[in-house]
Amino acid sequence: MSGVRELPEDCTTVDLADPWFFQLHDQYELWRRLRAKNPVFWTEPGEGRPGFWSVTRFEDVQRVYRDNRRFTSERGNVLTTLLAGGDSAAGKMLAVSDGERHRELRNVMLKAFSPRFLRSVESRVREMADRLICEVVERGGDFAADVAERIPMGTICHLLGVPESDQAYLLTLTKSALSSEHEDATEEAAVRARNEILLYFLDLLDGIRKTPREGAIAALADGAVGGRPLTEEEIVFNCYSLVIGGDETSRLSMIGAVHALAEHPEQWKLLRAGEVGTDTAVDEVLRWTTPAMHFGRTTLEEVTIGSRTIGPDSVVVLWNTSANRDEEVFEEPDRFLLSRAANRHLTFGYGPHFCIGAHLGRAEVGAVLDALRTHASALELTGEPRRVHSNFLNGFSSLPVAFTPA
Repeated sequence: MSGVRELPEDCTTVDLADPWFFQLHDQYELWRRLRAKNPVFWTEPGEGRPGFWSVTRFEDVQRVYRDNRRFTSERGNVLTTLLAGGDSAAGKMLAVSDGERHRELRNVMLKAFSPRFLRSVESRVREMADRLICEVVERGGDFAADVAERIPMGTICHLLGVPESDQAYLLTLTKSALSSEHEDATEEAAVRARNEILLYFLDLLDGIRKTPREGAIAALADGAVGGRPLTEEEIVFNCYSLVIGGDETSRLSMIGAVHALAEHPEQWKLLRAGEVGTDTAVDEVLRWTTPAMHFGRTTLEEVTIGSRTIGPDSVVVLWNTSANRDEEVFEEPDRFLLSRAANRHLTFGYGPHFCIGAHLGRAEVGAVLDALRTHASALELTGEPRRVHSNFLNGFSSLPVAFTPA
């Protein structure tokens, strides 16, 4: 990385709650040092927020993901909510629920991801990717705005039953809810964006009840947990979760894929020549980009992680960006290798909270890679990429690029 600041000698003094850290430093160098010398470390309390533990090694991260008896998601699952004292959607939204309620709610939401419905969605994804890639290859432009922002949002909105005319508005809100394109964005603006998304789905739900239609929001409206129908609040919270999760991972992975292919031309040649399979390439893109840098849990009792004993009611942050570069699990982890086999990345999480939309996310990234190797023979960056400003999301919000048509 160019233009980054040197890390302090004592890496445990960095403030990982500060988005500026990820703008100004090489996080992967930090993770290398910490995995080697201090794989589970404590961040001191800051102004108006508690301290927290960070977990950096793959096996430790995976173990915590799997354990929903001693760790809970119901007090928040990202730094923003964990450090604010909790999540207002706790026990109501799939991502911040546990136990039997989580299992029942997951089963309700899986109805929206039925094989029949997903087949039609995947066909739509391939058509959209082919058309948008064709257009951007011909004229060049910003891959983020011209392609990556349109496919995932169009797909998840179709899944939710959101009118096409509302998609640009929702995209603006999702891009501000947990990150920003601008360093001067405030937490108040992020809270406002999150509330606007909730209000939007409240209005949409009212319309769907008057005019029933197919889609995830309809599945939620017809669903029941614990023997009772989902409340309006529960439906809206889960629509929020689906639109945020359905947009961010795929969008940032697609942008990161093109950036990585431009930076690693030998991998582009392999993809273009068909010497690597799409599925294998998709998993390496997901490992390399890791759009969600972390997820978090709160301890319910005293636990031991590595050599550290951690008390109850402690915030524990699981750094996916570190786990996905762990040299104990991945050979040559800092190389982008589309042919990497047995790719055990944790980009979609692990255990009970494994991402419900993982299959769809893979299909979206795969459709973009297939369209790129069909329609382009070469690609190059034509400007400086712009990183997202966040302590949660990892990637680029702008990627100027030019292609040579096939």
